[in-house]
Amino acid sequence: MYKTQLPFVLVFNKTDVVSEEVCVEWLRDFETFQQALMQQDESYMNSLMNSMSLMLDEFYSQLRVCGVSSVTGRGIDEFFSKVEEARGEYFEEYLPMLLSKMQAKKDLEDERKAEQIEQLAKDMGSQTL
Repeated sequence: MYKTQLPFVLVFNKTDVVSEEVCVEWLRDFETFQQALMQQDESYMNSLMNSMSLMLDEFYSQLRVCGVSSVTGRGIDEFFSKVEEARGEYFEEYLPMLLSKMQAKKDLEDERKAEQIEQLAKDMGSQTL
């Protein structure tokens, strides 16, 4: 997701059983997540998670997140709203960037082909002398 920069919606299901609010709070608030980690035994994994969470704090804070329950239907409207936001982002931001990269790649390939043809012409010209 980070590499492709595609729009993304993180959906927590089964929210009729357990609320997504704690996980969303951890995504949005690094200090709350860190406090939850500190309640566990201090270990290598704890230290690793702290380091990773620092690095990903900004990344997580930008995610589209919603909770849904397929049993009760809670959150379905919000889910579709988030999907529509992601769809808009895809067409407004991602697709133009992708098309630009594809065009740049094609231009580079065309340039390399032209250089190869030019080199071939030079090589053939020097052989006829």
